[in-house]
Amino acid sequence: MSGEPKTELTSVDLAAFVTEFGTYEGAKVDKAYLYGDDLLRLKMRDFDRGRLELILEVGEKKRAHTLSPERVPDAPGRPPQFAMMLRNRLSGADFVGVEQYEFDRILEFAFDRDDGVTRIIVELFGQGNVAVTDAEYEVIDCLETVRLKSRTVVPGSRYEFPESRLNPLTVTREAFEHQMNDSDTDVVRTLATQLNFGGLYAEELCTRAGVEKTLAIEDADETVYSRLYEAIERLALDIRNGNFEPRVYLEDDENNSESEDEGDESATAGQTETDRVIDVTPFPLEEHVELAGEPYESFLEALEEYFFRLELDADEPDPREQRPDFEAQIAKHQRIIDQQEGAISGFDEQAQAEREKAELLYANYGTVDELLSTVRSAREDGVPWGEIAGRLEEAKESGLDAAKPFVDINGKEGTVTIRLEGEPITLVVDDGVEKNADRLYTEAKRIAEKKEGALAAIEDTREQLEEIKRRRDAWEADGGDDDADGEEDEDEPRDWLAEPSVPVRKNEQWYERFRWFRTSDDYLVIGGRNADQNEELVKKYLERGDRVLHTQAHGGPVTVLKATDPSEASSSDIEIPDSSVEEAAQFAVSYSSVWKDGRYAGDVYMVDSDQVSKTPESGEYLEKGGFAVRGDRRYLDDTPVGVTVGIQCEPYTRVIGGPPSAIEDRAVTTIRVEPGRFAQADAAKRIYRELRQRFADESFVRKIASPDQIAHFLPPGGSRLVEE
Repeated sequence: MSGEPKTELTSVDLAAFVTEFGTYEGAKVDKAYLYGDDLLRLKMRDFDRGRLELILEVGEKKRAHTLSPERVPDAPGRPPQFAMMLRNRLSGADFVGVEQYEFDRILEFAFDRDDGVTRIIVELFGQGNVAVTDAEYEVIDCLETVRLKSRTVVPGSRYEFPESRLNPLTVTREAFEHQMNDSDTDVVRTLATQLNFGGLYAEELCTRAGVEKTLAIEDADETVYSRLYEAIERLALDIRNGNFEPRVYLEDDENNSESEDEGDESATAGQTETDRVIDVTPFPLEEHVELAGEPYESFLEALEEYFFRLELDADEPDPREQRPDFEAQIAKHQRIIDQQEGAISGFDEQAQAEREKAELLYANYGTVDELLSTVRSAREDGVPWGEIAGRLEEAKESGLDAAKPFVDINGKEGTVTIRLEGEPITLVVDDGVEKNADRLYTEAKRIAEKKEGALAAIEDTREQLEEIKRRRDAWEADGGDDDADGEEDEDEPRDWLAEPSVPVRKNEQWYERFRWFRTSDDYLVIGGRNADQNEELVKKYLERGDRVLHTQAHGGPVTVLKATDPSEASSSDIEIPDSSVEEAAQFAVSYSSVWKDGRYAGDVYMVDSDQVSKTPESGEYLEKGGFAVRGDRRYLDDTPVGVTVGIQCEPYTRVIGGPPSAIEDRAVTTIRVEPGRFAQADAAKRIYRELRQRFADESFVRKIASPDQIAHFLPPGGSRLVEE
């Protein structure tokens, strides 16, 4: 296997997760946390095993697993509304079970408390979503609203699951054959799509069943179907019974090697920093035989380790900044070559053993044929498998030649095991001697082909080893400098979007709980979010020299254009540039009812601070947040609305928002919005996802922002993102 690491759990992974996490039934929920708009954490307590942390992510990574307490991320500052709702409903609730919906990538967690049942439905496909419902599946809240022709997920409505697909883990033999016969492609693609296994497990089932992946469906006979169906049944049985042997698979990151560890799935010794995690599975996979595989006691442990190391891999510094550990890389590649050579000799032995079994069948053709015919005849007469085994044992004890090789019968598999010249050989009862021998020859051929692949892999690894040695020699010849001629230009602005790791620098200010921005001339503008904050701004923060702006339309924030910072002496002599006044006016109209009404411009007036009073004239009444204005006003008619949200990296890292002309020069990347149809929370989530995708450091935006923080910079009412 080679390529990008897995970031989304498969349906098979989720089925295994359900089996293991279900053992925590009875655990109590303490608290819920939401990171960004896509990572949910439930802090729980299991009475036997102690603290339990559940991680559910539905963004770029789609995962569900437990997490060790020491690896739990710091709690976000102020819990968003979604997290508060979960805390109100789940605190003290008992976890009563988790189910996978059909074979889809949907998990349903159920929690019970005296006041009722709460369900958390986690959609780990497509855009991803988390919906919280009551016992009757009425949606209380969801991370994403869904309005499609096929289904709806919105607060107040009944949760609708996607259209059900075939569950291959419970499919009957008849339904299986129908699905296969309904295809017009090859076997592996039919398993991947018609049977919903996906590419990896479709290939794995073909390999386990000894079926050629590219075999056309029209050429697949009853024997092929039997082998595939039996492989599926064994997989389903292992999942139901929790018969897991989890593996975290690794790949050489530097060389993107396809041949990490031939034939040794549990090799963990000698792993270095050049290894990166590439997959995690509940079972060892033959499709991953060329990768190094680390074994784990439980699938939950393997999932935790995989995603923890996946984050570490993403955060690794640029290897050009430090000397690579060439010696460790050389030792590792030599180890791989040794393992591959050992695997080749093993392949030779395995292939020879299968060929010898086939030859033993032909050498004892008459005896084997008579034994198989006896079993088939008994089955046709309705004799139970157990009774047939008993009769053969009796015949064997009486010295009947045909029964002498008999060892055991497996009625479920329809096989009989015999021993010839000390070699146990398992035969399919319904097949004759020739077909059973042919199956053994085919298996020998498959193993021999693996040897050819291993030989090619050795050559690749040897080439990689020589390349590492060449780079080591070149590094040492250059005095340890990969770019001796290159000098960084200190005047060159940093490309923050391309930085692999952006340092977080925070400096929270007193005004950040209000609406705020700094004008292009660096004047501070503050606006109230509600009547209480409007009242506070006028009473506490309005000083001599400040300007006050408000829209003519009712329902807008008190907007204060500060002439000075609180630490500076106030003055009425400060001349504020028109550019800052215009930006403050745009701020005032954008966060008013003008935007909420879907209009694109409105009238704004401005007065000096000493014209504003909280004392009404005789006979007047001032409502909370209101103020009286004395004297002349300066009008700014038809001021256009306009809001831009962006990420600032210097001198501090934070979300900023306000008039485009003030924000776009301060932020390293921005998104402009205008009045539209998306609710404030939905628009914030879209902006959050878009900003995250723009940075090479995928974790950076999550560290400094959240949809809730972005929403603070969005006007009340509907918005849409402007395509630029």
